[in-house]
Amino acid sequence: MFDLFADQPLLPTIWFAVVGFFWIGYIILDGFDLGVGMLMSRLFAKNEKERRLLLNTIGPVWDGNEVWLVTAGAATFAAFPLWYASLFSALYIPLTLTLLALIFRAVGIEYRGKKDSARWIAGWNLAISLGSLVIAFMIGALLALTSTGLPLNANGDRVGGAFAWATPAVLMGGLAMVGLSLVMGLAFVALKTDGEIRHRARTLLLRLLPLLLLPVTGWVLYLQFTAGKALSWAFTAVAAIAAVGAWTLLKAGYEGKGFAALASFTVLGISAIFLALYPNVLPSTLNEAHHLTISSASSSDYTLTVMSWVAIFGVPILLIYQSWTYWVFRQRLTVDHIPTAHDVTELARRISK
Repeated sequence: MFDLFADQPLLPTIWFAVVGFFWIGYIILDGFDLGVGMLMSRLFAKNEKERRLLLNTIGPVWDGNEVWLVTAGAATFAAFPLWYASLFSALYIPLTLTLLALIFRAVGIEYRGKKDSARWIAGWNLAISLGSLVIAFMIGALLALTSTGLPLNANGDRVGGAFAWATPAVLMGGLAMVGLSLVMGLAFVALKTDGEIRHRARTLLLRLLPLLLLPVTGWVLYLQFTAGKALSWAFTAVAAIAAVGAWTLLKAGYEGKGFAALASFTVLGISAIFLALYPNVLPSTLNEAHHLTISSASSSDYTLTVMSWVAIFGVPILLIYQSWTYWVFRQRLTVDHIPTAHDVTELARRISK
């Protein structure tokens, strides 16, 4: 089973695993707060107090969760510059849309409470929910494309027009990430709130869980049937058990254990995708000889060695800090904890007079 790693270089293999670790961390952590952002629409939240409650559940952690996206991109750039260059240069349009969505979502979270105006708040609510949806879809599309491939020539350059990336994999990966984010978001709301909204989130999650996990299940199985190995198949099987376990635990009312089981499903499922992709990092749909692999796309051993020492000290600090943050803000919230809205701009105007 582990012969898969026998003939591959050690440092590039380690950094392929590290990049996968950062992406998995991002999908879980920013995934649930993207899901909470999508839930701020009127389809779930019944009133403004509930929307403020949802925002308060992710308020202390959402910007820290986005660090994982920056770290995943930076690690890819430093460890596998050809992978980064070929993938990102082929995706200027979707990456620009992602960047705009990240900006509007962040500004919406910061600005929506600065003025007590129905139009002002509704506009920023839309920016948060729509921005969260676009981010999730585009990140899923990016990861699906790197696992299924792009039309690359011998130089690693994309062949075709500006929309050569628009393949069925985009839809599959986008829907997978949206569905996974909504699942994690509903589970997080059930875990972090109490009262009516808690039970509504858990009821909706139990009802939609199989449907929302269908796209990511299809993505995992597609990779297994086209490029799977014994180890990736084993991860896939355990991921399926984790999904069933999550539904069972949530139905029994164990929101914490259910959230952990869903996180385990994500870890195992995305790991199965990376294992099926290995030792490739970006396949070419034109010719197998043009595949970018961990060997052909990686930095020098010296660069990877220096990065490894940095990671040995940096990653534990990141994990300790984020764990501490979640521990400090572990209490459940209810709508009764949400104070009456106030207008910051009006208050500042009065003070200035």
